[in-house]
Amino acid sequence: MASAPGLMDYVSAAFNARPVGMFVPPNWVGVAAFGMLGLINPGLWVVGAGLELGYLFWLVHEPRFRHIVEGRVVDATQQEWQLKIASQVSRLSQKNRGKYQNLESRCLAIIDQQGQANAGASGLDTQADGLSRLLWIYLRLLQTRESIARIDDGAPSADGERERLEERAQALAKQLKDASLADDLRKSLSGQLDIVQQRLAKRKEAASKGAFVEAEIQRIEEQVELIREQAMLASDPQSVSQRIDEVAATLGGTSDWIRDQQQVFGQVEDLISAPPPLVSAKVRERQAN
Repeated sequence: MASAPGLMDYVSAAFNARPVGMFVPPNWVGVAAFGMLGLINPGLWVVGAGLELGYLFWLVHEPRFRHIVEGRVVDATQQEWQLKIASQVSRLSQKNRGKYQNLESRCLAIIDQQGQANAGASGLDTQADGLSRLLWIYLRLLQTRESIARIDDGAPSADGERERLEERAQALAKQLKDASLADDLRKSLSGQLDIVQQRLAKRKEAASKGAFVEAEIQRIEEQVELIREQAMLASDPQSVSQRIDEVAATLGGTSDWIRDQQQVFGQVEDLISAPPPLVSAKVRERQAN
């Protein structure tokens, strides 16, 4: 979500404001002129400072100018987010990258369809923001899916590796039942058994988490498809927006779960409270073109 510009953003923009067609901001010319005239008569510096403060105060509080500055801040924030998202998507596997791009296209198609069916209707920005939340959760699920998959990297198969570890645990437990074992060997075998049991526990946990992630990924895909079908039949964008909000609300627990898993896997860079304008930015790009 774009942050609102602060006072210094407005002041800086006002100080450097340049009308179309001018290469140098007129305010710079005025400041330079009074600066040079002040060398002749220092009193003109006071006059120049007063005029400058008055000019900045007027422009900073001018509604149309404030709207322009706010638009620039929003555009800059969205561009920054698009770069971050593009970077994260590029780090996904080819399969997951394709899944993300496909769902993004479906989300954009919903907005395009609504825009064509309800030209000039309000509520499209709300729809775009809601779909952005779904797409953001989807991206984070794909990232979590890959983090979980890395646990099985190098193993022939998840099931095969679990069977091998279970057999190894049973064999170690059987050896430890031998009362004639030397203390050093017993200690070593006991340590091995503990490690194997921990690995088994981690793999079972990963399998459970993986199943949940797969189910949530499929749920979002089906929800977006259902929203697309409903949008084709809806008479106004408001009803579609309401449906999108209802779906996003059901995924609140999923978002919290993903946040916890990212902390476990060390992916702390994505832990934000609000989703970026993924769909909103691209919708505005299309409208501009």
